[in-house]
Amino acid sequence: MDPSIPAIPTRFRTGFTDGLRTTWKLVKFVLPLYVAVDLLKGTAVVETLGGWFAPMMTLFGLPGEAAFAFIAAFLLNLYAAIAIMVPLELSPWQVTQCGLMMGIAHNLILEGGVLGSTGARGGLLTLCRLAIAALAGLLLHGVHLLWGG
Repeated sequence: MDPSIPAIPTRFRTGFTDGLRTTWKLVKFVLPLYVAVDLLKGTAVVETLGGWFAPMMTLFGLPGEAAFAFIAAFLLNLYAAIAIMVPLELSPWQVTQCGLMMGIAHNLILEGGVLGSTGARGGLLTLCRLAIAALAGLLLHGVHLLWGG
C-alpha cells in the first residue's frame, strides 16, 4: 500500500470533520438570510419591494419577491439565493425557473473580477451571462405557457 495514501479510517475522519466545517460555514451564512426573509414576509417591506420588481419578474413567470433571490445570486452566491427563495414558498416550476437562470448568472462580481484578471473582458462576459440567463428564462417561461402552465 502506498504510504502517501491515508488509511480508510483517517480518510473518513478527515472527510467527516471537513464536511462539518463546510456545513457550519453554510449554516452561519444561510440561516440568518432565511430568518430575515421569513420575518420580513410578515411586513409590508417584501410586498412593497416585490411590487416594484413584479413587472420585470412577471416576464419570467415569477412573483416580484423572487427578485430578492436573484439579487443575492447575482451579487453573492447560490446558497444566499436558496436561503431567500425557501421562505417565499415558490412553486416547483418557479424554483426550476430560478435555478436555471441563477445557474447561468450567479456570483457575478467575483467571477467577473476573476475573468478580468485573466485578460478576458469580465464586464462584457458578465453582461453576456445576464443576457443568456434572461433569454433562457424567457424561453422556459414560454415553454411552460405552451404546456398549459
